[in-house]
Amino acid sequence: MLIKSKDNTAPKSFEITPETSYWSRREWLKSAGIMGAGLAALSSVPGVVSAREESWQEILNSKLASSRKWAHSTQEPPTPYKDVISYNNFYEFGTGKSDPVENSKDFKVDPWRVHIAGEVGKPGRYTLEDIFRPHPLEDRVYRFRCVEAWSMVVPWVGFPLADLLKRFEPTTKAKYVRFETLVDPDRFPGQRFGRSTISWPYVEGLRMDEAMHPLTLMVVGVYGKTLLPQNGAPLRLMVPWKYGFKSIKSIVKIEFLEKEPKTTWQQLASQEYGFFANVNPEVDHPRWSQKRERRLPNSIWDPNWMPTQKFNGYEEQVASLYAGMNLRTHF
Repeated sequence: MLIKSKDNTAPKSFEITPETSYWSRREWLKSAGIMGAGLAALSSVPGVVSAREESWQEILNSKLASSRKWAHSTQEPPTPYKDVISYNNFYEFGTGKSDPVENSKDFKVDPWRVHIAGEVGKPGRYTLEDIFRPHPLEDRVYRFRCVEAWSMVVPWVGFPLADLLKRFEPTTKAKYVRFETLVDPDRFPGQRFGRSTISWPYVEGLRMDEAMHPLTLMVVGVYGKTLLPQNGAPLRLMVPWKYGFKSIKSIVKIEFLEKEPKTTWQQLASQEYGFFANVNPEVDHPRWSQKRERRLPNSIWDPNWMPTQKFNGYEEQVASLYAGMNLRTHF
């Protein structure tokens, strides 16, 4: 059993350090992590008894403090934090770009369980403590490309999805992984409207080799901080070579399947949104070109257009997953 400091009033590092000092403060955070480890070690000292189990937030805070910088991050300048947390697609909070930040102010993560089901040896309902505890975190700066032809560069914090999936012991029948977002109209006002075109829950899926690829990230933070509701708290995917709608948010179910699952956007408009959704400037959306993108921040006077890269710039790492496939048909 671990023991943590009971001082919940201590200021967080990001409340002291300016955002522009994000990367340089990692050394300070690592030092804080070492202190946390020292406190935890007291639980092994005779006569010292831990009063309670660590909460998921305490576990996450400790891991955020000691996260390591990933060696393969893009060197492009990150999109400012204020844009990352205020320009979002998350229809559970509303269809406008500012709806998620405006309508998520009272969002509560607790209680939260992740249901693991299907072709696995260890199905069940897992707490966030269960999910977070075994995994060291990495700071990974990824390009992010929306199907709507805008893009960001985001410093995510997370761990490889493969490391999580392996813990549940997928069977040889598991060929696909299906994900669901939480359904809770009390927490998601966008789910209250009877006229919504989406049949909740929001569903996404990956082929098993895509899910197990080293680039596929289970995200728990952004810019070194706990993930905010508008960005998909407490758990979201990041599949950087695919359009953003594949990176499902606020995950509550992971199911291992033998057959390809039907995803939400496939069911809504299969002629526009395919299962694979790989970023491909050679295949236009039926209503707009995908040859270029608007990089945030931008404005009417400075739209900041740039060419779109195949597989969003990750072609060397992932093209082999689709060898022999017609990417115009399998879009």
